[in-house]
Amino acid sequence: MSTTEAGGVITLTEADLDPCVTHTGTRHPLTGALRGQPALCRVAELVDDAERLAAELRDQLVMGSLRTLDRDLERLLLDGATGRVATTRAFPGRPGPMDLSPLAPSLEALLRFAAATDELTGPRGRYAPRGHGPQALTPVWAETAGEDPASYWRTAALIRPLARIARPGAGLRLGLPPRLLEEEFGSAAIVRFEDVDFPGTLTHEPTRRFLSETGLPEHGYWYELDTDVPLPTLAEYCAQEDGTPADRLPEDADRLIRLGRLPKDTSLVVDGATGEVLCWSEPDATLHPLNADVSTLAFTVWLVHREKTLDTKHDAVTEYTS
Repeated sequence: MSTTEAGGVITLTEADLDPCVTHTGTRHPLTGALRGQPALCRVAELVDDAERLAAELRDQLVMGSLRTLDRDLERLLLDGATGRVATTRAFPGRPGPMDLSPLAPSLEALLRFAAATDELTGPRGRYAPRGHGPQALTPVWAETAGEDPASYWRTAALIRPLARIARPGAGLRLGLPPRLLEEEFGSAAIVRFEDVDFPGTLTHEPTRRFLSETGLPEHGYWYELDTDVPLPTLAEYCAQEDGTPADRLPEDADRLIRLGRLPKDTSLVVDGATGEVLCWSEPDATLHPLNADVSTLAFTVWLVHREKTLDTKHDAVTEYTS
């Protein structure tokens, strides 16, 4: 019989594994600890019309689930004959064909991959010095899975380190690594402003320092920066370019600095006194919050670029991060 220990860890006896798990290297770890359910069951027991399943999927053993914070994503499966671990979208009562997605060549590899990925979230982990991408875990994969691990692990190696990339900043919400934006977009795509570009009403020193030292991508998907002339205040821009009457502008239009353009005739502006990033709708003559400051704007743009990169490289990214 299986027993549940403190902390939700479930141990299985040799009898629990017969006759489903015959792979010797897999039986021993399972008599140690398994999280998620009181006993192994077959995929065929979870779905209607099991006869429609491929034979290799029907007899796979369900160990648990891959999860987000609040729901199961895919079932975690074990091949009792080979010890390989895979996933599938199998849920109670759901009929129809399903596919297997390889996850790890063995239980031992699964545990090693998971532990190594967790270490990427801390600055002192063994793999943290290697960076914040798949290259950080290449040695671990090479030892157990060759050079082509499942896309889940490549995606995780890019997503998990986000916890340590952006730390609390001095004067701004986030302190970004110095070359984070350059490494992502290329140095030629980053715009840095000089003191002569700033109007006198930009008095928030952390914002001035960020725009001059770190900079922003010129093209941030949903915005384009103004780079041809010194940054105008919203009042100056509307008087020269937009034609919005002064009585329709916000009271603090002289301290709002226009950084660039957003879609649908909307301006990207920063409050020169507080550093808050806002958007000004020209047709509606309304002002709305957009980001806490330029550091969170920059990190948001970085995240969007990362997501698009993942979508291009890894078909499974949307499944595991949505």
